[in-house]
Amino acid sequence: MSVRKIAIGVGGSSGAIYARVLMDRLVPFVENEGLEVGIVMSENGKENWRLELGELTIGHYPFTFYDKNDFNAPFASGSAQYDGMIICPCSMGLLSRIATGFSNDLITRAADVMLKERKKLVLVPRETPFNLIHLRNMVSVTEAGGIIAPAIPSFYSQPGDMDALIDTVVSRVLQIAGFSIDTFQWGRDS
Repeated sequence: MSVRKIAIGVGGSSGAIYARVLMDRLVPFVENEGLEVGIVMSENGKENWRLELGELTIGHYPFTFYDKNDFNAPFASGSAQYDGMIICPCSMGLLSRIATGFSNDLITRAADVMLKERKKLVLVPRETPFNLIHLRNMVSVTEAGGIIAPAIPSFYSQPGDMDALIDTVVSRVLQIAGFSIDTFQWGRDS
């Protein structure tokens, strides 16, 4: 049985809490199922993390962290057989570079690899409002096989705090990426 592998990109838009909750939700998959997780953060992603959440302690996570310019990272090539990639949050500049095939760092290269290999690529933009350029870029990524899953929380589950509200987005993103998780489902939960 092959080991499941996923790449996570953390872009530079506001919304580092989405990335933190996503990373926290992936830890049990590493511990219980042997999932391999590779993380790459843009410089603005790191800066927003510091501004919004404080210092990132990477030793806290059982993941491999890669520099944004490390093209030797396994998910920079289709031969590494990664199962997919989630970019959370995804800035509009990052989305634009992906939409136009401009692979100038590890995040955009890995996204390009996912598209060419027909693997799941889930982009989680956190921006409002969208202008026409943003929307056209989202259409381009969608037509190329990517999935746009904006960071728009739901309220069906009546989340009681900020982490629970953020988790409504993260849980949906994980489901879209192919993870089986226990979360609120319409018609099943009250």
